[in-house]
Amino acid sequence: MAENVPAADAPAASQGQAPEGVAYPKTIKSYVRRAGRTTTGQAKAFEELGPRFLLQYQKAPLNAAAAYGRDGKLILEIGFGMGEATAHIARVRPDDNFLCCEVHEPGVGALLKRIGEQEIENIRILQHDAVEVIDNMLPEASIDGVHIFFPDPWHKKKHNKRRLIQSPLIAKLAARIKPGGYIHCATDWEPYAVQILEVLNAEPMLQNTAENYAEKPDYRPLTKFENRGIRLGHGVWDLVFRKK
Repeated sequence: MAENVPAADAPAASQGQAPEGVAYPKTIKSYVRRAGRTTTGQAKAFEELGPRFLLQYQKAPLNAAAAYGRDGKLILEIGFGMGEATAHIARVRPDDNFLCCEVHEPGVGALLKRIGEQEIENIRILQHDAVEVIDNMLPEASIDGVHIFFPDPWHKKKHNKRRLIQSPLIAKLAARIKPGGYIHCATDWEPYAVQILEVLNAEPMLQNTAENYAEKPDYRPLTKFENRGIRLGHGVWDLVFRKK
């Protein structure tokens, strides 16, 4: 689902670094461009709902109270795919405000369509690179949580460096999470789960809420894709860390 963002052949090296012989990319990038066509329904959702639920990227701190028309805990989601889980979570947590980053236009259109069909009020979407949003719109200690669900695992070892969840990004996120806030990641690729666990454990501002992997929080639904994987015997790993 975190297709906005970027199992492997070998687990990551200790201390949350990239696997041996794999350097970090020079610039963190939260997405990979994907092909896809926007449907008529999604285009209609852009036209009718975009003015209200799409935010403009700007190099200035986000005024969350103005964006949502209310105060509330602010949860950043990086990459939401087609928005199925995002819409569900927003419905079961109506008091929280969800800031959702995705560059894939059909996915944005699909979530806008769900917002209209399900009468969801607490989602705002930024169709922009999440890393630039973090750098320029989210000051330190400004968000209450982060969701990164099923980011691209980049299965081949030579592509591991493209993975989203690596130490530089997690340090950025940890600095912007309020004390007591959380980061919740989920993946269905075990070697990536191993790397995520090592990266999160290596971040001094974060603390694991479980011994290793967490039980799936009730708010995160099982998607159709995930249910199909479970039927085929594939595992899913949730990781939930809190800001100290």
